[in-house]
Amino acid sequence: MARLPRLTVAGYPRRIVQRGNNRQAIFVDQEDCQRLLDDLKQHAAVHQVAIHAYVLMSNHLHLLATPATPDGVPRLMQAVGRGYVRYFNRRHQRSGTLWEGRYRSTLIEAERYLLACMVYIDLNPVRAGMVTAPIDYPWSSHAHHVGARSDPLVTPHPLYWQLGNTPFAREQAYRELVESGLTNDQQSELARAAHSGWALGGADFVADLQRRTERRVARAARGRPFKQIRPSAE
Repeated sequence: MARLPRLTVAGYPRRIVQRGNNRQAIFVDQEDCQRLLDDLKQHAAVHQVAIHAYVLMSNHLHLLATPATPDGVPRLMQAVGRGYVRYFNRRHQRSGTLWEGRYRSTLIEAERYLLACMVYIDLNPVRAGMVTAPIDYPWSSHAHHVGARSDPLVTPHPLYWQLGNTPFAREQAYRELVESGLTNDQQSELARAAHSGWALGGADFVADLQRRTERRVARAARGRPFKQIRPSAE
């Protein structure tokens, strides 16, 4: 079966996962991590993509981002991917591919899933046993959201701003969200969506999104052909 084209719709947040080929390390040391963040910052500005959250793990990375244009995320990931591989191969005297094929991405309904997705991303190093608390991990956006440091890569999403009327209130509210963690259902939903590429949201969100693109955004009911939802005449 031919794989579906990218779901490229502007203005919707999406979770992005890029893994190393055969789960090999994509970061050897801190210099590599910083180079990737610098590349992200540069190309996110060029391609008008707001980065809301991120984490760099040893063999993969997670992003939560909203593009201002339909092709913003594909262009960002292409530019970062090609440039970082050239840097990595040159610095570590290697050749060949670094990435595991295409990056994975899924559009999410912000009101239902954006803050949960941020928490999921922040807790990755904890789930992996790398640290006991997300604040101890230096290569994520967590410290920015709890006020421990300012991260020039991060553009907070409006839903983060709504957590409180002052920086302290927002930081404390977000800290409490992370400390509360996610339910098993939330973790499962976010994990499945990342692998499937289908949009993650309620029925109204999915229907509205489908009106904006010819690409199927959710798995069709078994035994029924996909039929695009078209806007009614007004």
